[in-house]
Amino acid sequence: MPSCPMNKVRITAIRQTVYTDLMAKYENPIEHTCDVREGQQWVSIDGQRPKGMCLSAWSSMREFVESLAKGEGNFFDGWMKNPMSAMISCNDGFRPFSFYIEVVE
Repeated sequence: MPSCPMNKVRITAIRQTVYTDLMAKYENPIEHTCDVREGQQWVSIDGQRPKGMCLSAWSSMREFVESLAKGEGNFFDGWMKNPMSAMISCNDGFRPFSFYIEVVE
């Protein structure tokens, strides 16, 4: 049985928020945190993690990317203006990045 072609999904790093008050209160000092930069983009093929995508960020968005790749969307009954997209943040509680994920032609 032939498999259906899957959508390509573009992932764009939109914005990082930094909570310095929480970092000062709870985080041990660390030298290296996140390599992601605003505007950086990746393309997921067949719902797979793109090369160079942060593993932690990927774990936060994987299910949404896989669903979009399969042609599913409209998460949470009309949450996004573009039903074939989502805005997902990584799970870093001190400096989360927001990522826009969308189906591309």
